Amino acid sequence: MAEHKTPTLKRSIGLWSAVAINVGAIIGGGIFVVTGIVAGYAGSAFIISMIVAGLIAFITATSFAKLTAWQPVEGGAYEYGRQLVSPSAGFLAGWMWLVANTFTGAAVSLGFAFYLSAAVPGVPVNVVAAVMCLVFTALNLVGAKESAAVNNIFVAIKLSVLAFFVVFGALYANTANFAPFTPLSSGVLYATFFIFFAYGGFARVTVIAEEIKDAKRNVPRALLLSLGLSMVVYVLVGLVAVGLLGADGLGGSASPLSAAMAISGSSVAVQVISVGGLVATASVLLTAILGVSRMAYSMARRHDLPNTLAHLHGRFCTPYKAIIGTGVVMAVLVLFLDLTRVVAISTFALVFNYCIVNISAYKLQNGAGRLRRSLPLLGLVTCLMLLAFILFATPEAWVVGVVFLAAGTAYFLVQKNMRGRKRVLANEANSKVNP
Repeated sequence: MAEHKTPTLKRSIGLWSAVAINVGAIIGGGIFVVTGIVAGYAGSAFIISMIVAGLIAFITATSFAKLTAWQPVEGGAYEYGRQLVSPSAGFLAGWMWLVANTFTGAAVSLGFAFYLSAAVPGVPVNVVAAVMCLVFTALNLVGAKESAAVNNIFVAIKLSVLAFFVVFGALYANTANFAPFTPLSSGVLYATFFIFFAYGGFARVTVIAEEIKDAKRNVPRALLLSLGLSMVVYVLVGLVAVGLLGADGLGGSASPLSAAMAISGSSVAVQVISVGGLVATASVLLTAILGVSRMAYSMARRHDLPNTLAHLHGRFCTPYKAIIGTGVVMAVLVLFLDLTRVVAISTFALVFNYCIVNISAYKLQNGAGRLRRSLPLLGLVTCLMLLAFILFATPEAWVVGVVFLAAGTAYFLVQKNMRGRKRVLANEANSKVNP
């Protein structure tokens, strides 16, 4: 008889696929939209905001890199918070990450459907978004390697589109559009806040660390390489966009890159940019399902979520119940909910998650030198500043964030109490059997 083996996660993702997963999570539909938002706040100086926000993200990325080099484990911030801070801190980091990325994934699927409806009028947006959630759920079921292969294609296409925007658009750019340039204005701070969340997917690869080859080396590398590449792309795209349309024009457009490219007079070029937005949203949705399902799997095997979510498929070695649950929840959300207000939770939740990561990195005693100890503290300070700024700039995000934190805390305490009662009952049963 053949020996029955318990399925385990496969280390099937190489360095460059890991980089692509992160780039797919970072450079999404946001760059095709957020450019206009930040231009409205900071004018042409939003380029400074892009650089500052990238540096802030880079500081927290070094904390992630330190932790993954120590222990590359599925679940990322959840596992590090649980082991190095406290079980409750780790649970809340994972809980908020799940909530934020589930709603973000649903919102991105709607973004994809809206891009498609612009090209094909009459398409039922909510139905298309739900179908996309289910299609990418099916792809994730087959395996992380297969999902990564499709994501590699998406990333190659959207980077090519953005490279086209930079090179072709530069031919029509006008340096006069950069005046006035006011890097010390308060608008630059607001723009930094919004741009920071365009970098929000930089830690996606840490959630799937157990499926990456030579993870102790490749996960930190993928983190820093993808973030550096994304920063360069953002800055170049921002420079050309301002040169084409000016800050005022960008700020008044819901699709700033397409509007900027229209200056060239080429309808084909505008269509190319629209295709880039379509592919970018698809890439983020694919990696969102991948990340949420792996976080749910990690929390379930620690018994912080229902154990059934930790079951792996016998053939594909994927957490199929967690993947199906993720896809179904996203599909239901896009069918029945208006996510425009609820997605504000992602801003609060991401920074909360990063706070736990920086505290975990500070408490990890595996690195010598003041620099290795001071960077997590600097990361924590910048995250706390962003949390304070969120309260000032978008108080509704704090309200929604606190509600979800309270719900997560209540769930954790109930689960803890139930596990405690089960242990007591088990001990009583054992004492009766073995008096």
